[in-house]
Amino acid sequence: MDKTKIKVVAMDLDGTLTQHKELLCQENKQALDFLKQRYKLLMVGAGQTKRIFNQMNKYPIDIIGNYGLQYARYNEITNDIDTVRDLVFEINREEIEKRVSYFREKYGFTNYRGDSVEYHLSGCITFPILGTKAIQEDKLSFDPDRKKRRAIYDKVVIAFPEYNVFVGGSSSFDMSPKPYNKYYALDLYCKENNLLHENVVYIGDDYGQGGNDESVYKSDFNYITIDDYRDFAEVIKELEDK
Repeated sequence: MDKTKIKVVAMDLDGTLTQHKELLCQENKQALDFLKQRYKLLMVGAGQTKRIFNQMNKYPIDIIGNYGLQYARYNEITNDIDTVRDLVFEINREEIEKRVSYFREKYGFTNYRGDSVEYHLSGCITFPILGTKAIQEDKLSFDPDRKKRRAIYDKVVIAFPEYNVFVGGSSSFDMSPKPYNKYYALDLYCKENNLLHENVVYIGDDYGQGGNDESVYKSDFNYITIDDYRDFAEVIKELEDK
């Protein structure tokens, strides 16, 4: 990484800046403030831009959401974000239900609470193995090391060719309509802002097989790995001297 060429620091949220679904802590806010003095900051998330903005305590940052289906810019006058892009893809629910049912029957995922599939307004879908209303304790204990889902990951990818498939959370597969993933979103951002890939560095924790940061990790973008959000301030020290 040639730090003299870096203009944008892009990053993931859950696991990178915060604990899953928890608010941005003061220490990492201060770390962002430090980075902001030197670089343009960009959030690249899997969730909706508004949810990400709220989870970050309305930190002043531009946000890519839903793997690039959404994009919002921070408005310094309103102290809010303005939606620039909000794409919606149609979902063939009958076909999706059929494929999910196949995996439930084949691998014994037949006991679940709530709905078998979660449909998002954007066109993204979630295959919650324990169901949409699963108990949190059960979700956390189901597959903490992701071995169960990674064992069948390639089969799920083949079964859903029109989606990018991710090993999500602790008990789900998340899917976004192709070509949308974090690499595609970041590449599109570069094209829209006259940037080269070498002008961007990405920080993320979910870079293993099926991780939603994997597409960036395996690309030509500069990448800084992180395995615990509490280490964020330490991890970014290599960006101190530009």
